[in-house]
Amino acid sequence: MTARLFPLDALPRQKSTQVKNKWGDVVRQVRDRGSLAITSHSSVELVMLSAGVYQSLLDTIEKLQARERAELDALAEQFKARLETLQQPQAHDRLARLLASKGKAKKAPIAGKTF
Repeated sequence: MTARLFPLDALPRQKSTQVKNKWGDVVRQVRDRGSLAITSHSSVELVMLSAGVYQSLLDTIEKLQARERAELDALAEQFKARLETLQQPQAHDRLARLLASKGKAKKAPIAGKTF
């Protein structure tokens, strides 16, 4: 279930005194719409969510965190592979030769017949 979330300004509103005095109506409104902004002195103080909307938000956050962990794990593996390359005994000599060449290749690159 994907929760449809609205900007804070677009949420239906109830005054806090109405929430206190007409709790049953507020609960029905939250069930019907998924969320409800509760105001005090004309400013939104909190938002009530239905259990389904709340669970949907938790599921979405969990999926995003899992994706983030997977991407970080992949980056960590790439880093380890590059670090291993740099820690090889011949890495220093290869880097020194590269820097000494000052960007000039030993052979001219082959661009192909159509170039």
